[in-house]
Amino acid sequence: MANVYTNAKKLIKIATSELNLSKTLSKKSLLDRLKMPDKTIIFRSTLQKDNGEMEVYECYRVQYCDSLGPYKGGIRLHPDVNLDEVKALALWMTLKTSLLDVPYGGAKGGIPVDPKSLSKTELERLVRKYTFTLGSNIGPNVDIPAPDMGSSSREMAWIYDEYRKHHGAARAVVTGKPIELGGSLGRKEATGRGVICCMLQGAKDMQLKDYSVAIQGFGNVASYAAIELANQNIKVVAVSDTTGNIYNKDGINILKLIEHKGRNGGVKGFDNAKPIQDIITCDCDVLLPCAKENAITQDNANGIKAKLIVEGANGPTTPEADEILARNGTTIIPDILANAGGVVVSYYEWVQNREGFYWEEDKITSRLYKRLTGAYRKTATLSEEKKISLRQAAYCIALKKIAIAMTARGVQ
Repeated sequence: MANVYTNAKKLIKIATSELNLSKTLSKKSLLDRLKMPDKTIIFRSTLQKDNGEMEVYECYRVQYCDSLGPYKGGIRLHPDVNLDEVKALALWMTLKTSLLDVPYGGAKGGIPVDPKSLSKTELERLVRKYTFTLGSNIGPNVDIPAPDMGSSSREMAWIYDEYRKHHGAARAVVTGKPIELGGSLGRKEATGRGVICCMLQGAKDMQLKDYSVAIQGFGNVASYAAIELANQNIKVVAVSDTTGNIYNKDGINILKLIEHKGRNGGVKGFDNAKPIQDIITCDCDVLLPCAKENAITQDNANGIKAKLIVEGANGPTTPEADEILARNGTTIIPDILANAGGVVVSYYEWVQNREGFYWEEDKITSRLYKRLTGAYRKTATLSEEKKISLRQAAYCIALKKIAIAMTARGVQ
C-alpha cells in the first residue's frame, strides 16, 4: 500500500507546476517549506487499565504550518494510526484551511488505539494524559484540537476539562465540544453536510439528472451525508462499513439503515439490500469515499463506474489512481474541499467561544454552505481556465495563499 504522506507530498509537487509565484519566493522554496512539519511531537503514555495491568501507547501531535494562523486539526484514535498518516493529515489540513479562507494552520494528532477496546474510564485516563503531556503545545491561540476518527464530543470535553485544570478556563482550546460546554450547533453534522453541498455543485456543473449515489463508510461523516441525501430525495443505492457492503438499485432507506446499525453494530444484514463484493466499483453515478486513505488505487480505478467522486475521507485516492480516473473522464471533488465542512464550523465554534455569543443552527448552516459554495466556485473557475483537474486547482489556490503569507511574514 502506498505511503499516504508520500502521496500527499507528491500531489503538492504536481500542483506547484501550475503555480505562478512572486520573484521573492520560488517553487522550490515553497516545496522546501512544506516538505516537513514545523514541529513533530512524539511521546509515550502509559495507561493503567481497570484490572491493574499497564499498557503503553506512542502518541503524536504534528503541527505542520502556521503561516495563516494557529494550528488546527483533529485527534484520531484508531489502531492503524502511525506518524506518516498523522503528518499527511496535518499537511492536508494546512491546505484545507487555506482553501476555505479559515485563519488557521494545519495540525493533527493521533493515538494508535482501538477506543472500543477500552472501558470509558480507561479511555478517559488515556485522553487526559495525552492532553496533560501536550501541555502548552495546545491552546486557543496555539493549536486547537477537534474530533476525528474514533473521537467525538465526549473526548473533546475531557480535553477541555484537563486543559483548564492547568491553564485556566479557555473554552476555545478545543472544538467539537458538547453544546453544554460551548460547542456549536451543527458541528457534528458539518462535514457530512459539506460533502453533499459540494456534490450538488459538481452534479449541477456536470448536468447529472436522477443520479444514484454509493457511500463507502458509515461513520459520522458518511451517515450525516446520507441523511442529507435522504432529505434531498437523492437515491442512495449502496453503503458500506467494516461489517460489509450492501446494494439496492432501487434505493436504500437511510433512516431505517441507521436504526439497523444501532441495533446490530453495522450495515451487514440490512433488509431489502443484497451484499456485494466491492462498493468502489459498484453501479452508481456518484461515489462518496468516506472511510480511510488509499481506498481508490491503480488496482481498482479502472473498474469505477461513477462519473463523479466526492472525497468525504482524507486522501482516499492515490496519485496513480488520480491519473487513471482523469484519463477515464471521471470528475473528482478533492478532499481538501469536499470534507472541509468540519473545520469551517469548528472555526465558527472557536469564534463563538471567544465572543461568548452563540448563533442559531440555521445561521451556521447558511454560512457553511455559502463558504463551501464560494470555495467550490473559485476552484471550478480556475480548473476551467487552466484546463486542470479540480484537485490541482484547489491545491494551487491553497498553496498560493500560503506562499503569499510566507512572503509577507518574511519567512521563506
